Amino acid sequence: MPPTTALAAPPPGAIPARTARIPLRVVIAVALPALFGVLSGLITPRGPITTGEGLATMALALVTGLLAGSAARNRWALLFAPLAFVIALELARLPVTGPTVDAIRVSTQFGFIAFATGRGVHGLLAIAPLMLGVALGAAYAKRRSGSTPQYRGLAGRIWAYFRRTMTVVLAILLAALAVGIARPASTDPIIDANGALKSGSIAELTTVHLDGKDLAVMTRGHDTDNPLLLYIAGGPGGSELGAMRRHLATLEEDFTVVTLDQRGTGKSYSALDPASTLTFDGAVRDVIELTELLHERFGAPPTYLVGQSYGSLVGVRAAQQRPDLFAAYIGVGQMVSPAETDQIIYEDTLSWARAAGRQEVVEHLSAIGYPPYHRISDYETATTYETSDVYPYDHSPNSEGAGQFSENIFVSEYTLLEQLHILGAVLDVFSIIYPQLQEVDFRTDAPTLDIPVYLMQGRFEARGRTEPAHEWFDLLNAPHKEMVLFDTSGHRPLFEQPGVFREALARIAAES
Repeated sequence: MPPTTALAAPPPGAIPARTARIPLRVVIAVALPALFGVLSGLITPRGPITTGEGLATMALALVTGLLAGSAARNRWALLFAPLAFVIALELARLPVTGPTVDAIRVSTQFGFIAFATGRGVHGLLAIAPLMLGVALGAAYAKRRSGSTPQYRGLAGRIWAYFRRTMTVVLAILLAALAVGIARPASTDPIIDANGALKSGSIAELTTVHLDGKDLAVMTRGHDTDNPLLLYIAGGPGGSELGAMRRHLATLEEDFTVVTLDQRGTGKSYSALDPASTLTFDGAVRDVIELTELLHERFGAPPTYLVGQSYGSLVGVRAAQQRPDLFAAYIGVGQMVSPAETDQIIYEDTLSWARAAGRQEVVEHLSAIGYPPYHRISDYETATTYETSDVYPYDHSPNSEGAGQFSENIFVSEYTLLEQLHILGAVLDVFSIIYPQLQEVDFRTDAPTLDIPVYLMQGRFEARGRTEPAHEWFDLLNAPHKEMVLFDTSGHRPLFEQPGVFREALARIAAES
């Protein structure tokens, strides 16, 4: 019998070499996506917003996936790599608040929108390329090590073909998405009857630095010597670049029309954080500062301030503080007391639900009680039924239909990412600003304005806005005041009946 050689016993606690390599690969495959998640949570807590952030996120996700997949050499990384990313992302952005990053509530319409435009967009741009990278990295590592699995039989070959096909399809879809994200925003030039660029016209998308933030501005007009018209959108959180160009292009013949995307809205969504510094007073300061900059640029022409819905609250405050900047104030769908408006709409919605036999609506409204609310989702019930059931009217004669704001999202003035985020921005901004408006009541806060005031009201406007607006109008002291009624409109008459609005504005400018 040949002599046996005694093997030295491994020291206590030692791990065999082969076993040690497996945990190391797993650690790398988890650590890299987790690090990517932390960076994403710190740098883009609300998801990629700008074109650069979107493309960079996709590229970094793909590279991270390639490295993680190469380290793991196992398809299980398709599960634990995205999981590590998501956990790290959510932990890193815990200090950030707002519907798009708060607890998921897909059971409500607002909750679904917040999820889709927040986590949904982020997942599409980060998790999808991460998984593609993992699949490619794992396949490459296996092929290089010579451990590529051999699929036997018909079922095995079909499975292999399916996996490869899905990988190719995902790669093509992500490449197409990247091309879409890279599309720049633009606004059409103003041309003359011969198709040439109109002399003296302006059509631009720019940013202005207001109160430490870069905010987006669209400026359009046939002649820069015309008076200025500054439009402030509603919401809080609304963006109306598309609506202003699509429905009110004729205004550009009479005015240089300037449309501001307020902080946190539309093209200015990236300026939202830190959310703790977003205030109603700050929005008023932005309008005043922007007007001063416009006067410097265009030579201080007569400037007409137009505010719609929430924008009318901002507009009245700006006109109250700096009447020297404006030739007139035009309130459209004028808000006077948000708290009273909400309470009246609550009562009317509850009455409608009882009369219509909508017991589930009655029970929900009774459970949450009268506004104001701490949760934005509690405002959903009243807003959902306002124009369709509680205050219905025929939209068919109007330029803007029943879809209203949502009809104007997919226009060239927004990039693809801005379009995807625009509804989430409304929710995030609304949740911050709206609680600050509960003490506003112009019947006591703004009894006097030192410039002419014109209210443009739709005949089908909600009672909760109409009654306070009429009361304020009756009390108001101003050099001139006038109310214009739009007979087929509701809350957005300037877009529903743009021809009537243009005629009214042209008359106001002629009389100034």
